[in-house]
Amino acid sequence: MRKILIVGAGQSGLQLALGLQSKGYEVTLMSNRTADEIRTGRVMSTQCMFHTALQHERDLGINFWESQAPRIEGVGVSVAAPDASRAIDWVGKLDGYAQSVDQRVKMAGWMETFAQRGGQLVIHGAAVGDLDYFSRTYDLVMVSAGKGELVSMFARDAARSPYDAPQRALAVAYVHGLGPRPEHPEFDAVRCNLVPGVGELFVMPTFTNSGRADILFWEGVPGGPLDAFQGIKDPQEHLALTLELLKRFLPWEYDRTAKVELTDAGGTLAGRYAPTVRKPIGRLPSGGLVLGVADVVVANDPITGQGSNSASKCAASYLASIEAHGDKPFDGEWMQSAFDRYWETAQHVTKWTNAMLAPPPGHVLNVLGAAGQLQPVADRFANGFNDPSDFENFFYDPELADAYLAEVSAASGPSEDSPAS
Repeated sequence: MRKILIVGAGQSGLQLALGLQSKGYEVTLMSNRTADEIRTGRVMSTQCMFHTALQHERDLGINFWESQAPRIEGVGVSVAAPDASRAIDWVGKLDGYAQSVDQRVKMAGWMETFAQRGGQLVIHGAAVGDLDYFSRTYDLVMVSAGKGELVSMFARDAARSPYDAPQRALAVAYVHGLGPRPEHPEFDAVRCNLVPGVGELFVMPTFTNSGRADILFWEGVPGGPLDAFQGIKDPQEHLALTLELLKRFLPWEYDRTAKVELTDAGGTLAGRYAPTVRKPIGRLPSGGLVLGVADVVVANDPITGQGSNSASKCAASYLASIEAHGDKPFDGEWMQSAFDRYWETAQHVTKWTNAMLAPPPGHVLNVLGAAGQLQPVADRFANGFNDPSDFENFFYDPELADAYLAEVSAASGPSEDSPAS
């Protein structure tokens, strides 16, 4: 039985651990926190997982909260005009629903499941020296802890990392009591609100320890008016600032917040990081090699909501590569090939995310504007969150965008009613 060590108990590390465990591998998982510490701690992310990523969980039988989490059936886009009205407003329907489960709930539950199924769970923060020791006793060591000393083992891939500084200041609040959305009260959607030159607000339904909730997630251009959460320690002050900025920039979202309250004292988060792609192989002092996983090697800004999706897809890709390798050694050549297989998917996420961080060119504004009149365009954009590779076909190139919009316009015909937002 092959022995594998996974360091880090997030979406990718735990999904990999449970997947390998189910295939008969002897798996050790290292986490710097217990399941209870995770469950009662601070929120960790703004995860919204789309169909492909959710299917990876279903395939492993670890979709424990699917019946409880809200079904997200659409992705909506609003663009604020200078007078704080909506210049653009539409919602695209997803082919397969998305869901968000608070990672405090999911990671704690998965960790307990891993241990109950006989996995070796080690609660200990890992340093490079620890991995140097462990690498001699395991067939493969993978690092899925995306912060701290261990990440320094993986060199930045400058050719794939156009940004060397954070492009957004991030601020998250999990709340109860958000009013229903009047435009489509019959179904749930993730709503993306763009404030040109200022930043973005995402609103997404989620499932947390106390049941259904909503996530209010500001992404602010550094140095701008949304970059105001640094140094705020009090959760209530964080929420008050979140709502104050809503009132100023997005009054249609603020109108739903009259009864909003935080889900819990750990329901806020703020920070920033530079989007970075890193080389996938880390070399230990003794010469041993470790493989980087998910956001250790591909860390995108959350503006496109791809973090947990990419983590799930990375875990599924690595699991397939490990299985296909049989009893052969997990050497550097195999590690590079395993990453290259994942990069075939991840490259599209990185390209799209980096594009969305920049001011939109004219043809992109045309696509976003046309989606308000042409429902197929709105639907296609929404489903790009599940499969970002499709953006290659109509989003980046002005000629492709123009041809696509002309094709959809011609197919819709002059007599068809414009879809409602």
